[in-house]
Amino acid sequence: MTDAWIDPDTRDYRLSAGAAQRDPAAGLANAVYLRLMTPRGSYWAEPTMGSRLHELAREKDLARVAVLARQYAQVALQPILDDGRATAIDITTERPGNGRLHLRIEVTDAGGGRQTFTHPVTVI
Repeated sequence: MTDAWIDPDTRDYRLSAGAAQRDPAAGLANAVYLRLMTPRGSYWAEPTMGSRLHELAREKDLARVAVLARQYAQVALQPILDDGRATAIDITTERPGNGRLHLRIEVTDAGGGRQTFTHPVTVI
C-alpha cells in the first residue's frame, strides 16, 4: 500500500470520490514534494532534509532565480539518488511570468520507469 498523494498545487491530499488517491509513483511523488517543500534544516530528525526554495519567495522572476531554483532542487533531491530510489533526476525550469516559476522534474526510478513531476515556486 502506498501513501496518500499530496498535490503540490493545493498542498493537500488529492481526492477522488471523497477518498484520498494513492501516490501512483509508489511514494516517489511524495518524497520529491516533501524534500522540495520542507525548508532545509527545519526537520529535527534529519537536518540536511529539505530545500532552500522558500528563500526565493521574495525574489523577482529573473533568469538567475530560475538557475538558483534548479540548483536548490538538485541539492534537495540528491538523497533520493543516494538511497537508490532513483537512478537519475533531470530538472528544468519554466517561467510563465505570473509570479510563479515551475520546476519540471523527471525522475528515473530504480526499476527504470520515468516519472514526471511539476513543482510551483512562488516568486514576485
